[in-house]
Amino acid sequence: MDIQAVRKSYALWAPIYDLTFGRVTGAGRRRAVSVLNGLGGRVLEVGVGTGLALPQYGAGVEVTGIDASAEMLEKAREKVAELGLRHVKELVEMDARAMRFADASFDSVAAMHIMSVVPDPERVMAEMVRVLRPGGTLLVVNHFAREDSDTGVLASLETWAAPLANLIGWHSDFRREVVLGTKGITLVEEAHLPPFGMMTLLRLRKV
Repeated sequence: MDIQAVRKSYALWAPIYDLTFGRVTGAGRRRAVSVLNGLGGRVLEVGVGTGLALPQYGAGVEVTGIDASAEMLEKAREKVAELGLRHVKELVEMDARAMRFADASFDSVAAMHIMSVVPDPERVMAEMVRVLRPGGTLLVVNHFAREDSDTGVLASLETWAAPLANLIGWHSDFRREVVLGTKGITLVEEAHLPPFGMMTLLRLRKV
């Protein structure tokens, strides 16, 4: 899926995203923001979408959000204005494969439920590492493909969810090796999250 296809898909989903896919991904978002609030500092949220996570950040962080969808960003800006979210520094339309930030611009970077949607995820990973300061934290929350031998409940749920996944360009066969194989980072923590352990949080550190 190319970037224009992603933009077209999310332009259609923006009005109802919070009530559909946004609810399924809530637990991972809360867990990630909890970690980021504990760390503080400058946070970049890649794929900020409609800004579902923005109200959850504490006063000790300064959040910059980017997204490729103008329609999703419009919803995020509405949240910032309505809720008076002063910790949000800026929300910018940007391709995550070529970010307009200097090296080591952020203390933490978060990618919540976007890695199986973006074109060229390897390039996105490399860019997130580039803009992260040495020793900084990279959080990736995503669904990753089950082992080929897995025929249990979770595998059945993936099959059941496939039509929705296809509508928003989300690939249920996305593998964690794409994330873990990125140069310059090391795995600190891995946690399986609701619903039914379908989502995984990877906490990584830039070395």
